[in-house]
Amino acid sequence: MRPIILGAGRGSRLNAMTADQPKPYVGVDGRRILNWVLDSLMAAGLQRPVFVGGYQIDLIRSDYDYLDFCHNQRWESTNMLASLFCAEEYMEDGFVCTYADILYRPDVVRQALEHPADIVLCVDVDWRTRYADRTQHPEDDAEKVRAEEDRVCAIDRSMPSEQASGEYIGVARFSAAGAQSLREYYQRLRESFQGMIWRDGRTFEQAYLIHLLQHMIEDGVSIHMVTTQGEYMEVDTEEDYALANRIWPQRGD
Repeated sequence: MRPIILGAGRGSRLNAMTADQPKPYVGVDGRRILNWVLDSLMAAGLQRPVFVGGYQIDLIRSDYDYLDFCHNQRWESTNMLASLFCAEEYMEDGFVCTYADILYRPDVVRQALEHPADIVLCVDVDWRTRYADRTQHPEDDAEKVRAEEDRVCAIDRSMPSEQASGEYIGVARFSAAGAQSLREYYQRLRESFQGMIWRDGRTFEQAYLIHLLQHMIEDGVSIHMVTTQGEYMEVDTEEDYALANRIWPQRGD
């Protein structure tokens, strides 16, 4: 099972911090976000990471030559789902996918690996505490999850916050069977919606992974979750950068 790291975009909301470097190079407590991600994956027992890049991919290739790379050449006009499927060749035996601009601890990844379900999402159940200080990134933009026990019933940004069980942190595990199901749904939907508006006013190429997951849930596919209680941060804006450097080191390894 390979970890797939999704880091093709520039991260324009970080402004000058990504003018000369890719978003995962932004530092938190003296370390690149990418290093935090790699350390958490490897501490959970995952090896041979795959990085899906776009913006400044050659710099990342040079600095991390032990990674396998996939290039989303259309990174400026596509989104997370398209980036993930640039790495489809690495999915067959199952995989863990993760956003490249987030901080999390190895324990939630271990939980996902140990869960018996074929598709498992990592969810922060203490998510609203974090949003209290995020004026540049409101709760409306959170990838909110509603669950019954550990079964995910919905994943949608437009979900009212009071109905959400937590926020999807951007880390998910797919067994070989789960990966096969994801690939089949993706391929069928691409045939039907390529170049067309699909969900939430977005074209299929501009879709997020959560759009595909929600479609699968609506079609009866079983998706489950494991949880973390606040041991997660996203670095999407300059405000997030300041918060992460103030809060994350205090929480320890």
